[in-house]
Amino acid sequence: QVQLVESGGGLVQPGGSMRLSCAASGFTFSYYHIGWFRQAPGKEREGVSYISVGDGSTSYADSVKGRFTISRDDAKNTVYLQMNSLKPEDTAVYYCARSGIHTLRLRYYDSWGQGTQVTVSS
Repeated sequence: QVQLVESGGGLVQPGGSMRLSCAASGFTFSYYHIGWFRQAPGKEREGVSYISVGDGSTSYADSVKGRFTISRDDAKNTVYLQMNSLKPEDTAVYYCARSGIHTLRLRYYDSWGQGTQVTVSS
């Protein structure tokens, strides 16, 4: 069955870095765009970044541009999110999901992972 598993979350100090991984199985990974999303307590889930198939083009939310970098390794069926210069407002549960189209709109994503907690605090 389709499965996406996030890992790499934890506690980091403001200004620190962290790399999240999203390991996929059960489908042809190279056919799908993969997105990262996050949800903070009491807030709606929001798009962070996505990476396309083929040319690997990327898109980022304004709040993370210049700090986060998304990449994919189709040989390992894995997408990464490198997060630098982390801020307390980046604290959230981070999820990955797949989509058949170029978008960060949640409605077009399916097969969500279980999420990984990222906490930015001193």
